[in-house]
Amino acid sequence: MRRLPYILFGIMLPFWAAAQNYQLKPLVTDAKISMRGLSVVNKKIIWVSGTKGTVGKSTDGGKTWQWLQPKGYDKLDFRDIQAFDQNKAIVVNAGSPAYILSTIDGGKTWRENYKNTDSAAFFNGMDFWDGQIGMAFGDPINHKMQLLRTDDGGLTWKNISEQLKQPMEVGEAGFAASGTSIKTTGNGKVWIATGGVVSNIYHSVNYGKSWKVFKCPILQGESSTGVFSIDFWDENNGVAVGGNYLNDKDNQNNVLLTTNGGKKWKKPTQPVSGYRSGVTFVNKNLLVATGTSGTDVSTDGGQRWQNISGLSFNAVKAADGLVILVGGKGQVYKLEPQL
Repeated sequence: MRRLPYILFGIMLPFWAAAQNYQLKPLVTDAKISMRGLSVVNKKIIWVSGTKGTVGKSTDGGKTWQWLQPKGYDKLDFRDIQAFDQNKAIVVNAGSPAYILSTIDGGKTWRENYKNTDSAAFFNGMDFWDGQIGMAFGDPINHKMQLLRTDDGGLTWKNISEQLKQPMEVGEAGFAASGTSIKTTGNGKVWIATGGVVSNIYHSVNYGKSWKVFKCPILQGESSTGVFSIDFWDENNGVAVGGNYLNDKDNQNNVLLTTNGGKKWKKPTQPVSGYRSGVTFVNKNLLVATGTSGTDVSTDGGQRWQNISGLSFNAVKAADGLVILVGGKGQVYKLEPQL
């Protein structure tokens, strides 16, 4: 029995060493806005969005940045952004009135594609299947989750809320902490995660025409708890993170994994280190989760997580191996191997 600690250490060491090989490199530290919207198009093109109606864009992998402010919308908080290349991007704001704006000239001009003046309107995020078909969702109005779909690249949006038959419970809502509690993939598949008094996963396989609802056993029961971010590697394997943003160092039940498309969720072997508002697959094995109490990396598909930083961030996204994080203190960071 005395040899057991050495055996366990031998098992844990390879993962620990792999996780510690990553570090965070600052790209922007003084943007003077809080950023939650993030879209990484490829190794070169990055778009971010945040408070004061501000959008940022880099076309050289984060070395230099252009900061933009759509005219007339400078008081909005752009919680999510979807970019397609260096010219086309779409932003949504949190709060009412709720807007969806788009640009096709790199941010020089912006077009208002949608507006909702209902006092309960509140967008939480959006995602796209391709350059034309996308979906946005918001908090419930009259107990119905607000669902919008575009089939023309964001120029027009159709309210499809009636296609989700199950009403949301009183006290159930989405979170706009990172714009990543919605995930689209494949041919029409989409997952939307909620929190509050209950946490559910809403799933459609046909672009939102019909839905199934799965219970998610993450920390829940209060307005500050639930799933804040989800990501899927394929139609079966996914990850959900969240917790309680008012107690962001608590990690008792704030990361879950699924291998059957969200029907069932299980805890990993080793959890993340606290509340997390963003999570992303970099590849099938490498995942990154971040939040106000720090950032964790998993190199084994999400089973074991290792904290690599205590810096505060809101969102994380990846494309072509480039991993970008944004936070509430005007910072943009890049995850890179530690030499």
